[in-house]
Amino acid sequence: MDVRILASSSSGNSYRVSDGQTSLLLECGIPIQKIREGLGFRLTEIDGCLVTHEHKDHCKAVKDIIRAGIDVYMSAGTKQAIGVDGHRIKVVKALEQFRIGTFTILPFDTQHDAAEPLGYLVYSNKTKEKLLFATDTYYIRYKFQGLTHIMVECNYASDILYSNIEKGLVPEGLKNRLLRSHFSLDNVKKFLQANDLSKVQEIYLMHLSSGNSDAERFKREIQEVTGKQIIVC
Repeated sequence: MDVRILASSSSGNSYRVSDGQTSLLLECGIPIQKIREGLGFRLTEIDGCLVTHEHKDHCKAVKDIIRAGIDVYMSAGTKQAIGVDGHRIKVVKALEQFRIGTFTILPFDTQHDAAEPLGYLVYSNKTKEKLLFATDTYYIRYKFQGLTHIMVECNYASDILYSNIEKGLVPEGLKNRLLRSHFSLDNVKKFLQANDLSKVQEIYLMHLSSGNSDAERFKREIQEVTGKQIIVC
């Protein structure tokens, strides 16, 4: 499974995954021109785009992706919240599998302040690899077997967040939103420890907060817990 990071932050998120035969865009939360550049101007090689929820940093370019002739997959709640329609919009449901080329994809519900957010389990029938993609959620209720690649949000560390609150750098309202909608370092550790990591090759930490995270610390602590290769996006 080849993973390419196009963007990963509160400003915009987009990733490309491929098994050598089928290529998917995970999120399209940056301008279409940036997506084209990140793909080496080979947007036509994308077989489908998965969107997790309606916030702009995850779906900004959705209408341009549709106009490029690419099917976009999302929940009914996300579709309604974005306000898009047409034959290129494919509505999917949590825990109902679907296929895109050589990939079998299982959406699952996540916990975020959005209409009907989803995470995605992506299995390649070609390489037999299994990728977990979960972002913008403060909790994942499911456990997964046989994962080979994990892409998971690691947004903030509680001690950094509370220190910033004491300094007046983070308003109370933002604190409450983070606690109820984004994955903290401690919760990511607990999630990873609860899952089968025996086949995992690499773990990608995504969507780090610009002010409430520490990339080197996050990489070090997750590596200590998992013993796996950690890539901070």
